[in-house]
Amino acid sequence: MSDVQITRRLPDWRQYIIYLGFLGVFVFFAVTLGHKGFLDANNLLNIIRQTAMIAIMAVAMTYVLSAGEIDLSIGAVAGLASVATAMGMDYGGVAFGILFGLATGFAVGMFNGILTTRIGIPSFLTTLAMMGIAKGTSMWVSGTKAIPILSDGYSYFLGGGSIGPIPLVLFWMLAAGALGHIVLRKTTFGRFVLATGGSETAARYSGIKTSTVKFKVLIISSMAAAFAGMLYAGRFQTGRFQLGEGDELSVIAAAVLGGTSLFGGKGTVIGSIMGALMIGLINNGLILAGLEFSQQLIARGAIIILAVAISQNRKQS
Repeated sequence: MSDVQITRRLPDWRQYIIYLGFLGVFVFFAVTLGHKGFLDANNLLNIIRQTAMIAIMAVAMTYVLSAGEIDLSIGAVAGLASVATAMGMDYGGVAFGILFGLATGFAVGMFNGILTTRIGIPSFLTTLAMMGIAKGTSMWVSGTKAIPILSDGYSYFLGGGSIGPIPLVLFWMLAAGALGHIVLRKTTFGRFVLATGGSETAARYSGIKTSTVKFKVLIISSMAAAFAGMLYAGRFQTGRFQLGEGDELSVIAAAVLGGTSLFGGKGTVIGSIMGALMIGLINNGLILAGLEFSQQLIARGAIIILAVAISQNRKQS
């Protein structure tokens, strides 16, 4: 058997890099920060609480990137949805608040989708503009004030509750991951998403309505951001425009670290969730290590650069 045949039969180690990286980061912090409580059950569960919303948005970002697009508005949409949910609950109760929050995400996704697929504005510019619009709107309608959520039932099921020591947001994260993985890998729509991002021209000649696919993934992204914002609101029992601020960087980094290509055509939902958990581990470790917030931002930027470098390596391979 030739060396080429042997190489082809061996698994590409790059597809396991996120799992190896996660294990390496975990072991490193366990050894260096074990005496500071890194391995305490409460600390590990807090990582899940802090990361679940990022992971849920990373699932949707997997679809957006796989289709060859990008969504920079998700963090601001999460904040807007938290405010919309809190205001809706004040006006018409819990059910109305939930519907109002989800409707906010749907409306933003429709707007992004129309501008990107019908008018032809690149999604980078569309969602960058929407980032400012969503944040400005949430600041305007709330008067930059926090809007309290008084429903204990809402806060329990959406963000703040636990079953024993296990936070309920873990189950929401697992549900989003399972649904996202099945749809991407087992359905026609998932195949259309990957085909659109892999080669839009070839997909169009194959009969795929690529503009419709892109329209749908942008709606999915905004809906996931709105749901994440609702979880933020439930966890902190308040709707604030600051919730979700800056999450777009962590979400994109999580998806790319997990194996989703920035260039489209390749995505893995499970990898994106692992990427989110890895970023959560790193953020938690940096805090326990005593780094200042400015230093944490530097480390987060380094993670983004690493993610892009890995993505380019995969694309060229």
